[in-house]
Amino acid sequence: MKKQYKVTGMTCNGCLNTVKNGLLALPEVSAVTIDLPTGETTVEQQTNIPLETLQAATGKYKIVPLEPTPVEPIQKITDNSGEPDSSDFKWSTYQPLFLIVGYILLVSVLVQYPFEQFSFMLLMRHFMAGFFVVFSFFKILNISGFANSYQMYDVVAARWKGWGYVYPFVELTLGILYLVNVFPFYTNLATAIILGISSIGVIQSNLNKQKIKCACLGDVFNLPMSTITIIEDVAMVVMAIAMMIML
Repeated sequence: MKKQYKVTGMTCNGCLNTVKNGLLALPEVSAVTIDLPTGETTVEQQTNIPLETLQAATGKYKIVPLEPTPVEPIQKITDNSGEPDSSDFKWSTYQPLFLIVGYILLVSVLVQYPFEQFSFMLLMRHFMAGFFVVFSFFKILNISGFANSYQMYDVVAARWKGWGYVYPFVELTLGILYLVNVFPFYTNLATAIILGISSIGVIQSNLNKQKIKCACLGDVFNLPMSTITIIEDVAMVVMAIAMMIML
């Protein structure tokens, strides 16, 4: 298993090597990766090692667990019966997401006014363009915050954190390609593959009931991971495949 920690007090490569060698000396540890500027440390361990054991191995350098980005507590809204009102709960929680998707959909429909020859193919292409451009914008606003959140559940970013820094620009590129309608088949194929892989981590997080932050709107909004995130990814994959078939 891989676990994330933060080690403080390291100022040079000598410090880094001291910490790394100390952790690797533990028989349960198979690999250690350390980012010196941030102190973020990934420890691959065969069994769950107590923090006290890790601290003894790092010596004077303090090591603490890096917890997943927490989701702020959500106040449940009740009706007169005292039972939670699930509809109000969902709207209040995901209001930013619903509004943004609604605006993108509205523009995608109105762009074909006066609807004399309405095209669902064109609707999907404009929606995909708007989706990727707008969602990449929110991720780029705080790209390091997005990368940290995305690493907590994405199967690629968990192995290579750099993917969290690249992904927003991949989304932006896809949005532009949809907008100008260049290489439509390969654009849809790339969308289906990238979001298909991304949905794996989303589904796993939901099945494991992990209470972590959804990074779909970057680090700007505090949205919890849920079934809505799965629907968002899978819907985009379905539309991409449908557009490939319709080409």
